[in-house]
Amino acid sequence: MTPAANSSLTRRKLIQTGTAGALAAAMASASPVAAARKPQRRADVIVVGAGYAGLTAAYRIAAKGRSVIVLEARNRVGGRAYNHPLPGGKWSELGATFVGPTQDRVLKLARETGVGTFPTYNAGDNAYRQDGLTLTYSSTTPFFGTAPPDPTVAADVALTVAQLDDMSTKVPIDAPWTAQSAVEWDTQSLLTWVKNNSSGSPRFMDLLQIATEPIFGAEARDISLLFALFYIAASGNKDNPGTFERNFNTAGGAQEQRMLGGTQLVPIRLAKRLGTNHVLLGAPARRIVQTKNGVRVESDNLNAYGKRVIVATPPSLARRIQYEPGLPQMRRQLFQHMPMGTLIKAEVFYDKPFWRAKGLTGQGLTDEGPISVTFDISPPDGKPGILMGFIGGDRARVFQKQSPAARRQAVLKSLAQLFGNEALKPKEYLEFSWVTEPWTRGCPVSVLAPNTLLRYGAAIRRPVGRIHWAGTETSTFWCGYLDGATRSGERAAAEVLERI
Repeated sequence: MTPAANSSLTRRKLIQTGTAGALAAAMASASPVAAARKPQRRADVIVVGAGYAGLTAAYRIAAKGRSVIVLEARNRVGGRAYNHPLPGGKWSELGATFVGPTQDRVLKLARETGVGTFPTYNAGDNAYRQDGLTLTYSSTTPFFGTAPPDPTVAADVALTVAQLDDMSTKVPIDAPWTAQSAVEWDTQSLLTWVKNNSSGSPRFMDLLQIATEPIFGAEARDISLLFALFYIAASGNKDNPGTFERNFNTAGGAQEQRMLGGTQLVPIRLAKRLGTNHVLLGAPARRIVQTKNGVRVESDNLNAYGKRVIVATPPSLARRIQYEPGLPQMRRQLFQHMPMGTLIKAEVFYDKPFWRAKGLTGQGLTDEGPISVTFDISPPDGKPGILMGFIGGDRARVFQKQSPAARRQAVLKSLAQLFGNEALKPKEYLEFSWVTEPWTRGCPVSVLAPNTLLRYGAAIRRPVGRIHWAGTETSTFWCGYLDGATRSGERAAAEVLERI
């Protein structure tokens, strides 16, 4: 394994070691005597989680003159945004990577923190691999930058996308469970609907898998049709309705731009503005106690007291916090039905982006090997050249069982099939599994199976006493994206400010 891969594993081991130490500390402090000895901090608002959602909320609250303390379990800020430093001040992203049109709130936040953007490389043709054959096609055609040039699926793609877009317009983004057809749509999976409303050909079903794995980290069989329609409806803003294509396209879509300095730079700068005294790392929230006059958030090494608390962590982590009094049944059940997707990112580094000289964008779709989708995520000057591949859902579960050498070989083979044998000789190879991250437990978003929104969706943003909820999963627009996280932080901040 290359030094880059080893460095990733080292970081992961350090985090896991820290987690074990934190758990031991938590057990040691469980007694009333130990708890009483903990240092105490006070602020108007306590925020749990220092990702985009939590830091946006804290920043907006502080801007209104209210005091705030952010408790973050990791030894870094950023949540699902995580930069990988490169020589010369350059970077790649191990987590969230792209921003695009109608993602107004995160783009505004980037401007506020002095973080610029640059276009994702999109000049030339994309590559498509299926049934042992590689084809190239223009990057200007709709659907993931283009619809693959396969006449056997073209009609299915056009019809399915049109139908899903039309159905999504009938889904209220703030309450999808109230849609007129909510019962019909939430009692079936996306896979079931597609099979019943297309030819169901093996090639088209493979393409559906290629589409859902990087976006959700899951298969179409795992995803409620209503949740998929909500996801489409949410990929816009109040002036621009969401579309299926906007989720997948580069030009005009969610992958159109990248941030100069990487997506983690925004939360790093937010935390710096708030100050180290207000953003506490290595401080996982273990227990939240509501009283008549406020809240107490217990961490391993301190207790934070406030008037309100915002929980801005993935649902899979929020459910592991102890709550006193206990949460309402709807909220508990919602947590239990919001598992995270399964996603691994592989990044391969070359002296230069050799695919560009061939007239290729570095974007590819493939139904062979572990990777489903690729992007060129090179720095603005193209040095080094970096190809990134998403490995999600079933592919990721199979992939992570293999040895490091076998995984590397499989990724390089996929890239070579798409872009040429030059891909077999990288400078470095790096992979990062969000499934093994103890303070995320998956990526990119929580996946809602059939019957989840109908039964429990109404609890998604509803405060529980003095507890408020943030995180990209709670957003009405751009759920699952950085913009959704930013919007959720702004909404939670507004809720709290109104009440204090």
